[in-house]
Amino acid sequence: MRILLLTTGLKLGGAEQQVAALARQFIALGHSVAVVSLTRGCEVMLPDAATILELGMHKTPTSMARALWRLRAFVRDWRPDIIHAHMVHANLFARAISAITTAPPVICTAHSVREGGRLLMLAYRLTDRWGSLITHVSPQGRQAMIEAGAAPGEHFAVMPNGIDTTQFSPDPTARQTGRTALGLSSDTRLILNVGRLVPQKSQLLLIEAFALLDPSFDTRLMIVGDGPERYALGQAIQKHNLESRVILAGTRRDITTLLNAADLFALSSSIEGMPLAVGEALACGCPVVATDAAGVVELLGDCGDIVPRGNASALAEAMRKALAAGIGSAADQEVRRQRITSRFGLEAVARQWLTCYAKLRLASPAAYAGSA
Repeated sequence: MRILLLTTGLKLGGAEQQVAALARQFIALGHSVAVVSLTRGCEVMLPDAATILELGMHKTPTSMARALWRLRAFVRDWRPDIIHAHMVHANLFARAISAITTAPPVICTAHSVREGGRLLMLAYRLTDRWGSLITHVSPQGRQAMIEAGAAPGEHFAVMPNGIDTTQFSPDPTARQTGRTALGLSSDTRLILNVGRLVPQKSQLLLIEAFALLDPSFDTRLMIVGDGPERYALGQAIQKHNLESRVILAGTRRDITTLLNAADLFALSSSIEGMPLAVGEALACGCPVVATDAAGVVELLGDCGDIVPRGNASALAEAMRKALAAGIGSAADQEVRRQRITSRFGLEAVARQWLTCYAKLRLASPAAYAGSA
């Protein structure tokens, strides 16, 4: 099968990493993949065998029209069997292609519980006829978009993100290597957060919660990621006199090692779709506490504490309890890992997508030949 994955961008976000992971898995399963990004700049690991196109689109009518024309030409030349778009702007672009030319079935996947305001929801609703299927990565996100009028419920399915459990797994050697590199003693407890530094990730709340922990308890907080909130987070660290205990680590490529080195993963988000970082932490056997953002309960289940969004005291208490309990035995870590491998393994999710693609191809007009 020839699969075109269309994405708004290829930065280090959860949706972007899911596109890259699916591309790798589809190719491993013997399919041809093209990854097309509306914008320039790639920070995710794409497979060498994939065809890659960056349209370099800017937010001007001329640039968007030029990008749409280039994408139309690419679809005609590359002849995909399916177009699978991810994130709101790529989703609308894919539908525009379907509207202006004969195209294969179009699937649109939303990754956030808040894909946009009323105008974008109206755009989703008005273009619904040009998509074969719209999906969300969590039931809460699907319901929120239905209530916002993006699409009728019968057009909207749920398909979770897939976690690469071959990449993310418990590794005692990586734990020791990572802790040594970070200068952590055996008594130091490391809390890890991974995500873009943006308001919806609520790392300011996480710092506030961390400041409520007993300072005599030897703990460190590492926040991995970059973004516009970095300065505000630095100011909060100074305000609470946490300069020696909180690390803004920026972008890192050793997330698996850090998840193994950590004693606790903490998610503080107010808005999510399905937080991949929670699944990756569990796949590494790491204990997790998280806010009740969309997608968390499906991932975490009873393998960690879930607290209300925006409640620093509740988050602090959950972190205190988890740190006191420790990472547990190898059996405890395996229970967390099995939560992910049994429900959200990347290969299983990729095969579900392939089944979906095949059904849509059979239901699509036979006249499509990729060159209309």
